[in-house]
Amino acid sequence: MSQQALYIGSKLKKLRRDRNINQKNLALELGISASYLNLIERNRRGLTANLLLKLADIFDINVNELSQNTDVQLTNDLSELLADDIFADFAITNQDITDLTAENPEIGKAMIRLFDKYNMRQKQNQKLINQFITGADGEAAMIDSEASPEYMAELVSDFIQSQSNYFAVLEQAAERVRLDVDLMGEGLFHGLKAFAVNSFAIRTIVTELPDDESAQFDGDTGVLNISDFSTEQSQIFCLAEHIGLYAAKNEIDDIIEGANFEDERINNYLEQVLSRYFAACIMMPYDGFLKKAKQTRYDIDLLCHYFNVSFEQACHRLTSMQKPGSKAIPFHFVRTDIAGHISKRFSLSGIKIPRYGTACPRWNIYAAFMQPGRINVQLSETPDGQVYFCIARTITKGVRRFGKPLRHFSIGLGCKYIHAKSMVYSDSVDLKDAGQLVRIGATCPVCQRHNCSIHNIH
Repeated sequence: MSQQALYIGSKLKKLRRDRNINQKNLALELGISASYLNLIERNRRGLTANLLLKLADIFDINVNELSQNTDVQLTNDLSELLADDIFADFAITNQDITDLTAENPEIGKAMIRLFDKYNMRQKQNQKLINQFITGADGEAAMIDSEASPEYMAELVSDFIQSQSNYFAVLEQAAERVRLDVDLMGEGLFHGLKAFAVNSFAIRTIVTELPDDESAQFDGDTGVLNISDFSTEQSQIFCLAEHIGLYAAKNEIDDIIEGANFEDERINNYLEQVLSRYFAACIMMPYDGFLKKAKQTRYDIDLLCHYFNVSFEQACHRLTSMQKPGSKAIPFHFVRTDIAGHISKRFSLSGIKIPRYGTACPRWNIYAAFMQPGRINVQLSETPDGQVYFCIARTITKGVRRFGKPLRHFSIGLGCKYIHAKSMVYSDSVDLKDAGQLVRIGATCPVCQRHNCSIHNIH
């Protein structure tokens, strides 16, 4: 089973330009020709291990951080975008997309931003047409596409991906708070309540709230009301998230400023995402969580037990274990609803996760719905010959009372095949049996498997 070649052309070019080093001088330090370095920066040649070590030394950067290919998701998103019918008259090849990503990644990002806006506008136009046809009541004013949750979520998701879902300053801020909470010698929830009162004059009350609300904060009285219908994990997470807005305010503000979003609404959304990251750090402290994850061979249920967190929280936290010199397996993470809509996606493994539409029907994130609550294991082979080890399990959200609908999701977590033995779930499959491989694609519109029965139906 093959391993992916190391192509980090655009990252290398950016590092070189940031340090004001020209190609000729860098090539001399590396002991190669300037023309060969040019090919590397254009992703026409891959990096050898020897060159990688030299580059890490020259730029004083961790080898693992340098070797991470950040172009993968951008290439995947562009491939999916350019498969849209509006580009059908253009003979754009996969090599053209790879070249664009390698040589002009900012142009690629700009194309995605533009198409996202176009896509949102199309959906809103269709909604208005439907309202007109059905005579639906309510305002028919055009909704600002840049304020739509989907659009903001994609922009923030791109930013999180660019940071490898790791924010050292938030990890450190959470460690300081966690230390103060632990010194109080109480359970985490009670410790956080005491910390909120002592540090920010915020009182926390668990009380009855409307079913669609998990929390309410009254800034005038300083009272945070948390729904008594929320699970214990959700109550702790909600309180920790709120504390993060105060205890890590400076750190969050600095990250938002660095993200360089001009729209205040997007900044507010990013603030919410970062406060949730802080909450995850509080509930699952980096060093302790990573140590336990490796000890248990990434047994999610055991991690849930040890840290009193949900399945989704544990999986999501694993993707942020990217501290230089102390990292977990490079995972990808996907959350989809029963209709196939992907609401969360993140990839360090290199697997292609669709930006627009649903993923390949052969992915085990969909098969998991057939066996609710059980871990579904899959060896997945993509069209480029890469093999991934993936697990998926369903989760249920919502207030469990008569007459109230529940929401059902599938959580997918996976890594490259070479890391499979590090996960306890690999014990259930024969990793050497090629017959175990399920040949998947990214999404049907850009799938290269023309002999796939599912693809042919589409």
